[in-house]
Amino acid sequence: MTILKSIWSHVQGRYAVTVLSLWVLIALVSLLWTPHSLWATDGYHVWAAPSAGHWLGTDGTGADVFSWLMAGSRTNLLIVVLTVGVAAVIGLLLMAAMVSGAALLSGVAVVAVDALISIPTVLIALILAVPMGASIAVIVIACGLGYGLNLARVARPQALLAARSDYAEAARAAGVSPLRVLVSHIVPNALPTMSVQLSLSAGTAVLAESGLTYLGIGVPSGVPSWGHSLATSVKFINVYPLTVLWPGLIVTCVVVALNLFGDALREAADPVANPALRQVRWRQSQPEPARSKKVRP
Repeated sequence: MTILKSIWSHVQGRYAVTVLSLWVLIALVSLLWTPHSLWATDGYHVWAAPSAGHWLGTDGTGADVFSWLMAGSRTNLLIVVLTVGVAAVIGLLLMAAMVSGAALLSGVAVVAVDALISIPTVLIALILAVPMGASIAVIVIACGLGYGLNLARVARPQALLAARSDYAEAARAAGVSPLRVLVSHIVPNALPTMSVQLSLSAGTAVLAESGLTYLGIGVPSGVPSWGHSLATSVKFINVYPLTVLWPGLIVTCVVVALNLFGDALREAADPVANPALRQVRWRQSQPEPARSKKVRP
């Protein structure tokens, strides 16, 4: 609760929380309702301007743009959640290997990360698209792998400091298992850095979905997404710019919100930068006052 209050206390945090909350809300509502059916088309009103019947106008088939953007919000939300989850798992495993006590394992992990991180995400997606075709899985696997490598590389210095700290050495001397040292001491110290990197990965995943869908290896045709709305209308940007403006504006607002949320979360979760959190942890570390025992006469 203290962390949420700290995030909300900043203008950037309020903007990020508001935009992301609206995104989740619209995605949930689109599961049950959209102003028009996604497959309802009107050949007499193609590329129509915004009106009472079509709030954001229509596309080249006469379909309602607002309905497709609403439905696309749940697809993009699913892609972001899965991509961040895959990146977090890969990043944690690689970070654990790079800060492990075994010199050989740590050296191999560092070399492997440095080698794989140079491979472009688009190239990975193109390789995966050969056997899998255009699918959401291509975006999730390609982006999750690339962002997981970046996460491990960025979080490694902080994790090494925690792994070589006095309290980590004391825990090992006391017989604590390496897994418990990792979970209890190393990961919490690297968590602020990881949160920022994961928020950047979430924003980049939204952009990657648009780019890969435009290339034809992302979201398959017929599945609503913001990238699909951009790809189908970008050819007519000079004639019907509004159909490109709406999905582009949504992508921009969401990416900015994700980046700002990561910065706000890092500052709110850091006891050094957040006095309120530091005070709460200090209170929790104080021993409870001894309760006076009642002496019966």
